[in-house]
Amino acid sequence: MMIRMEQDARRAQLAESPYDDDDVEAFRDGLAKFLDAEAPPERIAKWEKDKIVERELWHKAGEFGLLGVSVPSEYGGLGGDFRHERVIIEEFGKRGLEGWGVPLHNMIVAPYIIAFGTEEQKATWLPGIVSGKTVLAIAMTEPGTGSDLQGIRTRANRDGDDWIINGSKTFISNGQTADLVLVVCKTDHEAGAKGISLIAVEGNRSDFKRGRNLDKIGRDAQDTSELFFDGVRVPASNLLGRIEGQGFAQLMSMLPQERLGIAAMGLAILERALSLTIDYTRERRAFGKALFDFQNTQFTLADIKAQAMAARAFVDSCTDKLLAGALDAATASMAKLFVTETEVAGVNRCLQLFGGYGYMNEYPIARLYRDARIDTIHGGTSEIMKVLIARSL
Repeated sequence: MMIRMEQDARRAQLAESPYDDDDVEAFRDGLAKFLDAEAPPERIAKWEKDKIVERELWHKAGEFGLLGVSVPSEYGGLGGDFRHERVIIEEFGKRGLEGWGVPLHNMIVAPYIIAFGTEEQKATWLPGIVSGKTVLAIAMTEPGTGSDLQGIRTRANRDGDDWIINGSKTFISNGQTADLVLVVCKTDHEAGAKGISLIAVEGNRSDFKRGRNLDKIGRDAQDTSELFFDGVRVPASNLLGRIEGQGFAQLMSMLPQERLGIAAMGLAILERALSLTIDYTRERRAFGKALFDFQNTQFTLADIKAQAMAARAFVDSCTDKLLAGALDAATASMAKLFVTETEVAGVNRCLQLFGGYGYMNEYPIARLYRDARIDTIHGGTSEIMKVLIARSL
Protein backbone atom coordinates (compact mmCIF):
# COMPACT_ATOMS: atom_id res chain seq x y z
CA MET A 1 0.00 0.00 0.00
CA MET A 2 2.79 2.42 0.93
CA ILE A 3 4.63 1.76 -2.34
CA ARG A 4 1.42 2.33 -4.32
CA MET A 5 0.83 5.63 -2.49
CA GLU A 6 4.40 6.69 -3.32
CA GLN A 7 3.77 5.83 -6.98
CA ASP A 8 0.60 7.95 -7.03
CA ALA A 9 2.46 10.86 -5.44
CA ARG A 10 5.30 10.44 -7.93
CA ARG A 11 2.86 10.62 -10.87
CA ALA A 12 1.31 13.76 -9.46
CA GLN A 13 4.74 15.34 -9.00
CA LEU A 14 5.77 14.52 -12.58
CA ALA A 15 2.43 15.12 -14.28
CA GLU A 16 4.06 17.49 -16.76
CA SER A 17 7.19 15.40 -17.26
CA PRO A 18 8.04 14.60 -20.88
CA TYR A 19 9.19 11.16 -19.73
CA ASP A 20 5.83 9.98 -18.46
CA ASP A 21 4.12 9.30 -21.79
CA ASP A 22 1.71 6.40 -22.17
CA ASP A 23 4.41 3.91 -23.16
CA VAL A 24 6.69 4.76 -20.25
CA GLU A 25 3.83 4.82 -17.75
CA ALA A 26 2.56 1.43 -18.95
CA PHE A 27 6.07 0.07 -18.43
CA ARG A 28 6.20 1.66 -14.96
CA ASP A 29 2.85 0.17 -13.95
CA GLY A 30 3.78 -3.29 -15.20
CA LEU A 31 7.17 -3.17 -13.52
CA ALA A 32 5.63 -2.07 -10.21
CA LYS A 33 3.30 -5.07 -10.27
CA PHE A 34 6.14 -7.43 -11.18
CA LEU A 35 8.32 -6.16 -8.34
CA ASP A 36 5.44 -6.21 -5.85
CA ALA A 37 5.01 -9.92 -6.65
CA GLU A 38 8.63 -11.02 -7.12
CA ALA A 39 10.62 -8.69 -4.83
CA PRO A 40 8.71 -8.24 -1.56
CA PRO A 41 10.71 -6.99 1.45
CA GLU A 42 11.30 -10.47 2.87
CA ARG A 43 12.90 -11.67 -0.38
CA ILE A 44 15.07 -8.57 -0.58
CA ALA A 45 16.22 -9.29 2.98
CA LYS A 46 17.12 -12.86 1.94
CA TRP A 47 19.17 -11.63 -1.03
CA GLU A 48 21.03 -9.25 1.25
CA LYS A 49 21.77 -12.07 3.66
CA ASP A 50 22.87 -14.40 0.85
CA LYS A 51 24.79 -11.56 -0.88
CA ILE A 52 23.38 -12.58 -4.24
CA VAL A 53 20.08 -12.63 -6.16
CA GLU A 54 19.15 -16.10 -7.35
CA ARG A 55 19.25 -16.87 -11.06
CA GLU A 56 15.56 -17.79 -11.12
CA LEU A 57 14.64 -14.14 -10.72
CA TRP A 58 16.80 -13.18 -13.70
CA HIS A 59 14.84 -15.66 -15.83
CA LYS A 60 11.52 -14.30 -14.55
CA ALA A 61 12.73 -10.77 -15.27
CA GLY A 62 13.51 -11.83 -18.81
CA GLU A 63 10.04 -13.32 -19.24
CA PHE A 64 8.48 -10.10 -17.98
CA GLY A 65 10.56 -7.90 -20.30
CA LEU A 66 12.71 -6.17 -17.68
CA LEU A 67 16.05 -7.17 -19.20
CA GLY A 68 17.63 -5.52 -22.21
CA VAL A 69 14.90 -2.90 -22.46
CA SER A 70 17.07 -0.82 -24.79
CA VAL A 71 17.89 -3.81 -27.03
CA PRO A 72 16.30 -3.38 -30.49
CA SER A 73 13.14 -5.37 -31.09
CA GLU A 74 14.72 -7.46 -33.86
CA TYR A 75 16.85 -9.12 -31.17
CA GLY A 76 13.92 -9.60 -28.80
CA GLY A 77 14.26 -6.41 -26.78
CA LEU A 78 11.77 -3.69 -25.93
CA GLY A 79 13.49 -1.17 -28.20
CA GLY A 80 13.29 1.37 -25.37
CA ASP A 81 15.68 4.10 -24.29
CA PHE A 82 17.11 5.78 -21.21
CA ARG A 83 13.62 6.80 -20.04
CA HIS A 84 12.83 3.12 -19.46
CA GLU A 85 16.16 2.63 -17.69
CA ARG A 86 15.28 5.49 -15.34
CA VAL A 87 11.93 3.89 -14.57
CA ILE A 88 13.78 0.73 -13.50
CA ILE A 89 16.16 2.74 -11.34
CA GLU A 90 13.30 4.65 -9.71
CA GLU A 91 11.15 1.58 -9.03
CA PHE A 92 14.15 -0.28 -7.64
CA GLY A 93 14.99 2.74 -5.48
CA LYS A 94 11.53 2.82 -3.92
CA ARG A 95 12.01 -0.73 -2.68
CA GLY A 96 15.64 -0.61 -1.60
CA LEU A 97 16.53 -2.96 -4.45
CA GLU A 98 19.80 -1.26 -5.44
CA GLY A 99 21.66 -4.54 -4.97
CA TRP A 100 20.12 -6.33 -7.95
CA GLY A 101 22.43 -5.69 -10.91
CA VAL A 102 19.80 -5.15 -13.61
CA PRO A 103 20.83 -1.52 -14.30
CA LEU A 104 24.41 -2.69 -14.82
CA HIS A 105 23.23 -5.45 -17.17
CA ASN A 106 20.82 -3.19 -19.08
CA MET A 107 22.21 0.30 -19.02
CA ILE A 108 25.98 -0.13 -18.75
CA VAL A 109 27.07 -3.39 -20.40
CA ALA A 110 24.43 -4.20 -23.04
CA PRO A 111 24.89 -0.84 -24.83
CA TYR A 112 28.47 -1.79 -25.72
CA ILE A 113 27.21 -4.80 -27.63
CA ILE A 114 24.32 -2.85 -29.19
CA ALA A 115 26.58 -0.01 -30.34
CA PHE A 116 29.81 -1.80 -31.25
CA GLY A 117 29.02 -5.47 -31.75
CA THR A 118 29.14 -6.99 -35.20
CA GLU A 119 25.88 -8.30 -36.60
CA GLU A 120 27.03 -11.82 -35.75
CA GLN A 121 27.87 -10.82 -32.16
CA LYS A 122 24.54 -9.07 -31.67
CA ALA A 123 22.59 -12.00 -33.07
CA THR A 124 24.55 -14.38 -30.84
CA TRP A 125 24.47 -12.49 -27.54
CA LEU A 126 21.52 -10.08 -27.44
CA PRO A 127 18.63 -12.62 -27.35
CA GLY A 128 20.12 -14.27 -24.25
CA ILE A 129 20.68 -10.86 -22.67
CA VAL A 130 16.98 -10.15 -23.08
CA SER A 131 15.76 -13.57 -21.89
CA GLY A 132 17.92 -13.72 -18.76
CA LYS A 133 19.92 -16.66 -20.07
CA THR A 134 22.99 -14.39 -20.34
CA VAL A 135 23.73 -12.10 -17.39
CA LEU A 136 26.31 -9.42 -18.16
CA ALA A 137 29.30 -7.91 -16.38
CA ILE A 138 32.14 -5.66 -17.46
CA ALA A 139 35.63 -6.13 -16.03
CA MET A 140 37.55 -2.85 -15.93
CA THR A 141 39.09 -2.33 -12.49
CA GLU A 142 42.26 -4.15 -11.50
CA PRO A 143 44.13 -4.40 -8.20
CA GLY A 144 46.26 -1.27 -7.98
CA THR A 145 44.85 0.57 -11.02
CA GLY A 146 41.49 1.96 -9.87
CA SER A 147 40.26 4.59 -12.31
CA ASP A 148 43.43 4.47 -14.45
CA LEU A 149 42.18 2.46 -17.42
CA GLN A 150 45.32 3.14 -19.42
CA GLY A 151 47.34 1.49 -16.67
CA ILE A 152 45.64 -1.90 -16.88
CA ARG A 153 47.90 -4.96 -16.91
CA THR A 154 45.53 -7.64 -18.20
CA ARG A 155 46.94 -8.86 -21.50
CA ALA A 156 45.41 -10.61 -24.51
CA ASN A 157 47.77 -12.17 -27.03
CA ARG A 158 46.68 -13.47 -30.42
CA ASP A 159 47.31 -17.16 -31.02
CA GLY A 160 45.96 -18.24 -34.39
CA ASP A 161 42.17 -18.02 -34.27
CA ASP A 162 42.12 -17.33 -30.52
CA TRP A 163 42.96 -14.71 -27.94
CA ILE A 164 44.75 -15.85 -24.80
CA ILE A 165 43.99 -13.63 -21.78
CA ASN A 166 46.11 -13.30 -18.64
CA GLY A 167 45.43 -10.99 -15.71
CA SER A 168 43.01 -10.28 -12.91
CA LYS A 169 40.14 -7.93 -12.14
CA THR A 170 38.47 -6.85 -8.92
CA PHE A 171 35.26 -5.15 -7.69
CA ILE A 172 33.33 -6.68 -10.61
CA SER A 173 29.58 -6.33 -10.10
CA ASN A 174 27.52 -9.37 -11.22
CA GLY A 175 30.85 -11.20 -11.02
CA GLN A 176 29.49 -14.39 -9.47
CA THR A 177 26.40 -14.48 -11.70
CA ALA A 178 27.64 -13.29 -15.09
CA ASP A 179 27.51 -15.57 -18.11
CA LEU A 180 29.30 -13.07 -20.38
CA VAL A 181 32.00 -10.68 -19.18
CA LEU A 182 33.39 -7.86 -21.32
CA VAL A 183 37.06 -7.80 -20.32
CA VAL A 184 39.11 -4.63 -20.75
CA CYS A 185 42.58 -5.75 -21.79
CA LYS A 186 45.71 -4.76 -23.68
CA THR A 187 46.00 -6.33 -27.13
CA ASP A 188 48.92 -4.09 -28.11
CA HIS A 189 51.28 -3.64 -25.18
CA GLU A 190 53.11 -0.66 -26.67
CA ALA A 191 50.23 1.43 -28.01
CA GLY A 192 48.88 3.02 -24.79
CA ALA A 193 45.17 3.78 -24.98
CA LYS A 194 45.10 2.66 -28.61
CA GLY A 195 46.20 -0.80 -27.52
CA ILE A 196 43.11 -1.43 -25.36
CA SER A 197 40.36 -3.77 -26.56
CA LEU A 198 37.16 -5.30 -25.15
CA ILE A 199 36.99 -9.08 -25.40
CA ALA A 200 33.96 -11.11 -24.31
CA VAL A 201 34.61 -14.12 -22.07
CA GLU A 202 31.86 -16.69 -21.52
CA GLY A 203 31.35 -17.53 -17.86
CA ASN A 204 31.19 -21.28 -18.45
CA ARG A 205 34.77 -21.57 -19.76
CA SER A 206 36.75 -24.02 -17.64
CA ASP A 207 39.87 -21.82 -17.67
CA PHE A 208 38.03 -18.74 -16.34
CA LYS A 209 38.07 -18.52 -12.52
CA ARG A 210 35.89 -16.47 -10.20
CA GLY A 211 37.26 -15.42 -6.85
CA ARG A 212 35.32 -14.75 -3.68
CA ASN A 213 32.10 -12.79 -3.45
CA LEU A 214 33.52 -9.66 -1.83
CA ASP A 215 32.25 -8.50 1.56
CA LYS A 216 31.14 -4.86 1.20
CA ILE A 217 29.71 -2.24 3.55
CA GLY A 218 26.58 -1.81 1.39
CA ARG A 219 24.64 -3.06 -1.65
CA ASP A 220 24.64 -6.45 0.10
CA ALA A 221 22.48 -8.24 -2.48
CA GLN A 222 24.92 -7.32 -5.28
CA ASP A 223 27.46 -10.05 -5.98
CA THR A 224 30.81 -8.32 -6.47
CA SER A 225 33.81 -10.45 -7.31
CA GLU A 226 37.42 -10.95 -8.14
CA LEU A 227 38.00 -12.52 -11.58
CA PHE A 228 41.11 -14.39 -12.70
CA PHE A 229 42.32 -15.04 -16.23
CA ASP A 230 45.18 -17.51 -16.39
CA GLY A 231 45.69 -18.40 -20.02
CA VAL A 232 41.98 -18.08 -20.80
CA ARG A 233 41.50 -18.94 -24.47
CA VAL A 234 38.57 -17.40 -26.36
CA PRO A 235 37.78 -17.27 -30.08
CA ALA A 236 39.08 -14.27 -32.02
CA SER A 237 35.44 -13.58 -32.89
CA ASN A 238 34.86 -12.52 -29.25
CA LEU A 239 36.75 -9.26 -29.81
CA LEU A 240 34.01 -6.64 -29.60
CA GLY A 241 33.53 -5.12 -33.05
CA ARG A 242 36.28 -7.42 -34.45
CA ILE A 243 38.72 -4.46 -34.64
CA GLU A 244 41.69 -4.26 -32.25
CA GLY A 245 42.51 -1.14 -30.28
CA GLN A 246 39.00 0.30 -30.16
CA GLY A 247 38.34 -0.48 -26.49
CA PHE A 248 39.36 2.84 -24.95
CA ALA A 249 37.28 4.83 -27.44
CA GLN A 250 34.35 2.47 -26.85
CA LEU A 251 34.62 2.94 -23.10
CA MET A 252 34.85 6.72 -23.34
CA SER A 253 31.78 6.92 -25.58
CA MET A 254 29.64 4.98 -23.10
CA LEU A 255 30.85 6.54 -19.85
CA PRO A 256 28.51 9.59 -20.04
CA GLN A 257 25.45 7.29 -19.97
CA GLU A 258 26.97 5.18 -17.20
CA ARG A 259 27.68 8.25 -15.07
CA LEU A 260 24.23 9.69 -15.67
CA GLY A 261 22.77 6.33 -14.66
CA ILE A 262 24.74 6.41 -11.40
CA ALA A 263 23.46 9.95 -10.79
CA ALA A 264 19.90 8.70 -11.34
CA MET A 265 20.51 5.87 -8.86
CA GLY A 266 21.83 8.36 -6.33
CA LEU A 267 18.79 10.56 -6.81
CA ALA A 268 16.47 7.59 -6.20
CA ILE A 269 18.25 6.78 -2.92
CA LEU A 270 18.16 10.42 -1.78
CA GLU A 271 14.45 10.78 -2.55
CA ARG A 272 13.60 7.57 -0.70
CA ALA A 273 15.67 8.61 2.30
CA LEU A 274 13.87 11.96 2.38
CA SER A 275 10.45 10.31 2.15
CA LEU A 276 11.26 7.87 4.97
CA THR A 277 12.61 10.67 7.15
CA ILE A 278 9.57 12.90 6.65
CA ASP A 279 7.30 10.01 7.66
CA TYR A 280 9.46 9.13 10.67
CA THR A 281 9.69 12.70 12.00
CA ARG A 282 5.92 13.12 11.73
CA GLU A 283 5.38 9.99 13.84
CA ARG A 284 8.25 10.23 16.33
CA ARG A 285 7.61 12.42 19.38
CA ALA A 286 10.07 14.19 21.68
CA PHE A 287 9.43 16.74 24.43
CA GLY A 288 5.71 16.43 23.88
CA LYS A 289 5.53 17.05 20.12
CA ALA A 290 6.42 15.48 16.81
CA LEU A 291 10.02 15.82 15.68
CA PHE A 292 8.70 17.37 12.49
CA ASP A 293 7.31 20.32 14.46
CA PHE A 294 10.78 21.45 15.57
CA GLN A 295 12.15 24.22 13.38
CA ASN A 296 15.54 22.49 13.11
CA THR A 297 13.84 19.42 11.62
CA GLN A 298 11.81 21.50 9.18
CA PHE A 299 14.84 23.50 8.06
CA THR A 300 16.93 20.37 7.58
CA LEU A 301 14.25 18.61 5.56
CA ALA A 302 13.51 21.74 3.54
CA ASP A 303 17.19 22.05 2.65
CA ILE A 304 17.43 18.39 1.60
CA LYS A 305 14.22 18.71 -0.43
CA ALA A 306 15.56 21.76 -2.28
CA GLN A 307 18.80 19.97 -3.07
CA ALA A 308 16.93 16.85 -4.22
CA MET A 309 14.80 18.96 -6.56
CA ALA A 310 17.92 20.61 -7.97
CA ALA A 311 19.47 17.18 -8.46
CA ARG A 312 16.33 15.96 -10.24
CA ALA A 313 16.34 18.99 -12.54
CA PHE A 314 19.99 18.29 -13.40
CA VAL A 315 19.32 14.60 -14.10
CA ASP A 316 16.28 15.51 -16.22
CA SER A 317 18.33 18.02 -18.21
CA CYS A 318 21.07 15.45 -18.82
CA THR A 319 18.47 12.88 -19.82
CA ASP A 320 17.20 15.32 -22.46
CA LYS A 321 20.74 15.70 -23.76
CA LEU A 322 21.40 11.96 -23.75
CA LEU A 323 18.20 11.20 -25.67
CA ALA A 324 19.21 13.85 -28.21
CA GLY A 325 22.73 12.40 -28.51
CA ALA A 326 24.25 15.55 -27.04
CA LEU A 327 25.41 14.57 -23.51
CA ASP A 328 29.13 15.30 -23.30
CA ALA A 329 31.59 13.75 -20.86
CA ALA A 330 32.10 16.92 -18.80
CA THR A 331 28.38 17.49 -18.22
CA ALA A 332 27.84 13.85 -17.28
CA SER A 333 30.76 14.13 -14.87
CA MET A 334 29.20 17.24 -13.32
CA ALA A 335 25.90 15.38 -12.88
CA LYS A 336 27.55 12.41 -11.20
CA LEU A 337 29.67 14.64 -8.97
CA PHE A 338 26.85 16.92 -7.88
CA VAL A 339 24.10 14.35 -7.46
CA THR A 340 26.11 11.67 -5.67
CA GLU A 341 27.81 14.09 -3.28
CA THR A 342 24.37 15.60 -2.59
CA GLU A 343 23.01 12.09 -2.07
CA VAL A 344 25.65 11.03 0.45
CA ALA A 345 25.39 14.28 2.41
CA GLY A 346 21.58 14.26 2.33
CA VAL A 347 21.22 10.64 3.46
CA ASN A 348 23.67 11.35 6.29
CA ARG A 349 21.53 14.27 7.46
CA CYS A 350 18.37 12.16 7.19
CA LEU A 351 19.92 9.45 9.35
CA GLN A 352 20.78 12.05 11.99
CA LEU A 353 17.09 12.83 12.41
CA PHE A 354 16.43 9.19 13.28
CA GLY A 355 18.78 9.48 16.24
CA GLY A 356 19.92 6.13 17.64
CA TYR A 357 17.37 4.27 15.54
CA GLY A 358 19.19 5.44 12.43
CA TYR A 359 22.16 3.36 13.56
CA MET A 360 20.07 0.18 13.68
CA ASN A 361 20.19 -2.04 10.60
CA GLU A 362 16.52 -2.92 11.01
CA TYR A 363 15.66 0.62 9.89
CA PRO A 364 15.83 1.17 6.11
CA ILE A 365 17.64 4.48 6.56
CA ALA A 366 20.69 2.57 7.88
CA ARG A 367 20.84 0.47 4.71
CA LEU A 368 20.39 3.56 2.53
CA TYR A 369 23.29 5.19 4.38
CA ARG A 370 25.53 2.21 3.55
CA ASP A 371 24.20 1.78 0.01
CA ALA A 372 24.71 5.43 -0.89
CA ARG A 373 28.40 5.50 -0.11
CA ILE A 374 29.57 3.66 -3.22
CA ASP A 375 28.01 6.19 -5.60
CA THR A 376 30.80 8.74 -5.14
CA ILE A 377 33.31 5.99 -5.97
CA HIS A 378 32.16 3.64 -8.73
CA GLY A 379 31.98 4.80 -12.32
CA GLY A 380 34.82 7.19 -11.50
CA THR A 381 35.45 8.78 -8.11
CA SER A 382 34.37 12.33 -7.30
CA GLU A 383 38.02 13.34 -7.53
CA ILE A 384 38.27 11.93 -11.06
CA MET A 385 35.04 13.75 -11.97
CA LYS A 386 36.65 17.01 -10.86
CA VAL A 387 39.71 16.33 -13.00
CA LEU A 388 37.48 15.70 -16.05
CA ILE A 389 35.41 18.82 -15.40
CA ALA A 390 38.54 20.93 -14.92
CA ARG A 391 39.81 19.85 -18.36
CA SER A 392 36.71 21.41 -19.91
CA LEU A 393 37.13 24.83 -18.27
